[in-house]
Amino acid sequence: MTPDAEPAPQPDPPRPPAAALDRINPPELAPPVGFTHAVSATGTRLVLLAGQTALDGAGRIVGDDLPAQFERALHNLLTALAAAGGGPEHLARVTVYTTDVAGYRRNAAELGRVWQRAAGRRYPAMALVGVVRLWDDTALVELDGIAVLP
Repeated sequence: MTPDAEPAPQPDPPRPPAAALDRINPPELAPPVGFTHAVSATGTRLVLLAGQTALDGAGRIVGDDLPAQFERALHNLLTALAAAGGGPEHLARVTVYTTDVAGYRRNAAELGRVWQRAAGRRYPAMALVGVVRLWDDTALVELDGIAVLP
């Protein structure tokens, strides 16, 4: 190579594979409503999402009932995921903790509509866990999750 010759172009570095979430619902199990039985995830970044309650930006619980608090907690979870570069389509697992399992069941249809408005109709693997209380005494629900990003 001579001093005034241009360097040869370098090939682009390999791109990481896209994240893929394969939602699996075996026919031997009851049809899932509002969740997926299993999610097989491939990707290059795992994002662990801390539990989110219905805290507003000032650190106060907002919402007087479970559906309102669920909507805010889901908003907070998706905000944390967006800050990590992801979206609802990257959620592989979500755990819902509530102090009122009976209230969650009573409001299941409304909670499903809240989920669909915010996160769409492609559900992650999910679990509902009844708890005695959450960190904030007035919190009724908390969501945490795992996402796989490209």
